[in-house]
Amino acid sequence: MNSIPRDSLWCAAPVAAGPLRRWLTDPGSLTARLERHAGRIAVQVLFQGRHRPNADEAFLFAGRTSQVMVREVLLLRGAMPLVFAHTVFDAASLRGAWRGVSVLGNRPLGAALFADPRIARFPLRQKKLAGNHPLYRGAAARLKRPPPSLWARRSIFAAGKSPILVSEVFLPAVFDL
Repeated sequence: MNSIPRDSLWCAAPVAAGPLRRWLTDPGSLTARLERHAGRIAVQVLFQGRHRPNADEAFLFAGRTSQVMVREVLLLRGAMPLVFAHTVFDAASLRGAWRGVSVLGNRPLGAALFADPRIARFPLRQKKLAGNHPLYRGAAARLKRPPPSLWARRSIFAAGKSPILVSEVFLPAVFDL
């Protein structure tokens, strides 16, 4: 994948993100950063299987929307959810570049992505998600009292010509870190 796919619906820099700005713009592994601030982070798999991409993810999968794999997890500090993560990739790449994703189980995806020098990461994008966004709804379902909006970041990773889109929604407990 030589060029960055156009993602016009998410911003290149967060506006008015306050204390979350550093979390939203840090180019490193989110799991590693969480562990530096909160100690051991657990991964709880919520869903892994075929699904249609969200409307603002379809740009990456032109014409392949019925063959998209989705992995959704919570990153937890004890029982406290910190981040709702949503990963999308072409199902055909399970036989190729991303075959290891299907066997991650409760291990973090970030560790695998950042450990492989053949994987390229494109710049982070950010968005303040309102209640009508599917990622907001997925994250809010895990909260007792969801706020009116949640900040998220996402990035494209590529192994050869196979992209994977990783979105991370920050839950209110991150403010306590």
